[in-house]
Order: sequence, then structure tokens, then C-alpha cells
Amino acid sequence: MRWFMSSYSSHCYALMRIVAGFLFLWHGAQKLFAIPSPMPPGVPSFITYVAGPIELFCGILVMIGLFTHWAAFIASGQMAFAYWIGHGTKALLPLQNEGELAALYCFIFLFIAAQGGGIWSVDAARQR
Repeated sequence: MRWFMSSYSSHCYALMRIVAGFLFLWHGAQKLFAIPSPMPPGVPSFITYVAGPIELFCGILVMIGLFTHWAAFIASGQMAFAYWIGHGTKALLPLQNEGELAALYCFIFLFIAAQGGGIWSVDAARQR
């Protein structure tokens, strides 16, 4: 028996890709432009000037589905780096070191890197 949502799996994947990219780009906008709120004081400048552009541009690319494999792969790597450098040094488990968001983004983007743009993406439109 097919589950009732299985016929919508490609649509659900596209929505996940779009929302993940949209949410990720705002982390970059916050770092680079203080939108919607400024970064807390004392944040190292390399986080602002290295992580900010990656988050903004990869978030936009993943959201619209352009060069999705590469953009998601880079974003996944950045989140793995952020987890182990920023959170993993405090404690091992994400619940203890407050790295749940970084770990989740890492594996969501890794999945997107493996799957590609899917439907509703610029990559799919370019292939037609």
C-alpha cells in the first residue's frame, strides 16, 4: 500500500530545498548587513567575512536551485566546520554544545548536494 504523501515526494523535497536555502541566506545577511538584527558583540571577524558570504550566496543558490549540487556541498562543509570549531569543542552532543542547528543544516545540505535541484529549480529549467 502506498503511503498517502508518496506521490508528493518531489514537491516536498523542492519545498525543503527552498525553505532551507531561504533560512540559511538570512544568517549571511545578518553577518554581512546586520539584517534583520546585528551580530552579537565579540564575534570574530573571520566568521563575518568568510562565513557570511558563503551563507548568503549558497543560501540564495540553493533556494533558487542554481548550481545546487556545489552550493549545497559548500554549505554542508561550512556547517560541519562551524559545528566542530564553534560547538564541538564545548561538548560532544549537539544538545549540550548548542550545535543542533549547525548539525541539522550540515546534513540537510549534504542531502541536497546528493539530490540536486529537483523540480522547481533553475537547474531543472536549464536542462530542458
